[in-house]
Amino acid sequence: MNKKLPLCSFFLYSLQIYLKKMDSLTQIVLGGAIGNALLGRKLKNKAVLYGAIAGTVPDLDVLATFFTDPITALEFHRGITHSILFAIFGAFFFGYLLHWFERKKGVTYEEGCWFFFWGLFTHALLDVFTTWGTRVLWPMDYPFAFKSIFVIDPLYTIPFLFFLIRSMMEQTNIEKRLYFNKVGLYVSTVYLLLTLLLKAMAFYSFTAVLDQKHIAYKSMSVKPTAMNTILWTAIVETQDAFLIGEYSFFSDEPVTFQSYPKNHALIGGLENHQLITRLVKLSEGCYTFTEKNNEIYFNDLRFGVLREQGGEVQFAFSYKFDLDDKGELRAKEVKKDRGDGVKLLKSIWRKIWGLKED
Repeated sequence: MNKKLPLCSFFLYSLQIYLKKMDSLTQIVLGGAIGNALLGRKLKNKAVLYGAIAGTVPDLDVLATFFTDPITALEFHRGITHSILFAIFGAFFFGYLLHWFERKKGVTYEEGCWFFFWGLFTHALLDVFTTWGTRVLWPMDYPFAFKSIFVIDPLYTIPFLFFLIRSMMEQTNIEKRLYFNKVGLYVSTVYLLLTLLLKAMAFYSFTAVLDQKHIAYKSMSVKPTAMNTILWTAIVETQDAFLIGEYSFFSDEPVTFQSYPKNHALIGGLENHQLITRLVKLSEGCYTFTEKNNEIYFNDLRFGVLREQGGEVQFAFSYKFDLDDKGELRAKEVKKDRGDGVKLLKSIWRKIWGLKED
């Protein structure tokens, strides 16, 4: 992986710029709406601007990618800056700045603190719903994740953005301004809660098939595919393999699972090597090893299969092991083709409707 690529656009190189903008836009809209609700009466559209800043601050942890290696940067992402501690102490600092800049508008220090606390903390709360997970109780090293919405979901962001813009257009009628802002907050919140229901329904569909086929499994992770909550995927761990299946609410196609052997024996006695244990932790235990041309690859299964061709499987995220000049083990992310992102989205679209692959 190029160290200078922003981590928040972690999906595919071919879509990384678009995804980065959409991910940032979602948090900007949420922060702007929170700011509008809290100080819209006093500051009007400036409250939206300050709220957008508050909603963006936690993701500044992506700057770590410029100062360290990609794996360390991934470990740092969604940690301290997404925690409730950061929201509390950050509120005191940024709240004072807001009070200092807008004291002539009547913004008190207390109002500034609450403004930035909710701006920072709602960012983390939204991330908890995503497939990535967030360590809101940092320094506790546990990523909380409902995994009910992809990091970018147009059905969440676009209606929310519409109502925020409509609210900002009301410069004189404050009650009407706050009404549209409130509608946007309600609609987005209801959609988030709906994703939990959709996940429960998808989870039941997957478990029903596993029980019907008498498949014994150790654990199962269910999450939506990219940019939608219609097509869901399940990663099922069995004794010697991981099963990956997909289920669409718009298709009558039966759920089938593809098996991918763990192949843990390929690394010999290196299972406790520091680099491998870090990768295992990042993958949340959903990983396999593969061998190609006498080279060993670590495959993070959380984001599924990128493509299958000629009997070869390319996962969305894979790392190739090799030795550096000092003989130390290192891992380098496998590069992806520019067209892979578009192909993947086309594949998701076909699977949503139960259409056959080209």
